[in-house]
Amino acid sequence: MAKVHEIAADVYRISIYVPEIDFQFNHFLVKDDEPLLFHTGHNQTFAEITEAVRTVIDPAKIRWIAFSHFESDECGSLNRWLQAAPAAQAVCSQVGAIVNMPDYAIRPARGMQDGETFTTGKRRFRFCATAHLPHGWDAGLLFEETERTLLCSDLFTHWGDVEPVTESDIVGRFQSRAMHDQSGPLANSVPYTPLTGPILEKLAALQPRTLAAMHGSSFSGDGQRALLDLSRALRETFGGTA
Repeated sequence: MAKVHEIAADVYRISIYVPEIDFQFNHFLVKDDEPLLFHTGHNQTFAEITEAVRTVIDPAKIRWIAFSHFESDECGSLNRWLQAAPAAQAVCSQVGAIVNMPDYAIRPARGMQDGETFTTGKRRFRFCATAHLPHGWDAGLLFEETERTLLCSDLFTHWGDVEPVTESDIVGRFQSRAMHDQSGPLANSVPYTPLTGPILEKLAALQPRTLAAMHGSSFSGDGQRALLDLSRALRETFGGTA
């Protein structure tokens, strides 16, 4: 059963834990005049996530459906959400809107440029282009400027059925997971490129107060420091020289 927790003001984490792989899949609902869902989840969990959303708002009122990159856990049930919420529109990078969405989505997606913003009522979201971070050339993140929440997709991924939000070191948790993956099928899932450091520094400059992580605990605290520490950890773990 999906678990729902408010991790920041009107930002709800909807978490599904899969014990077979000791892994959480987290989806984030932002309650506002025009509600936003970040990550649709897999097709097979659509009903479960829908019922979780229903505990906060009417799912049919979702206006924006955003995701970082084209992957089944990010946007696998996108079309089912577009059917369930008649006024909803997908939000993704320009690359995603050009390359993936025309052949996949039942309605046109809104492609965002780096730094472009849109409002949902009281809140303003800034799109941050993050090509190949965490992975995928179409990748991008959303930063909610009002409460300073960074919806950070696969960044800071770690294992376990962990707490909804923590003030502890999530970079250390990420490093433990990344080292495990070095020899497995997910090796180098977060490539370190010449752009990785500058992208993370740009995200750090936003000074987020909450980091909403897709896999594992979200983080409350000095998000700037955490993102800079993540840059260092990626460089050390994956052997980048940039």
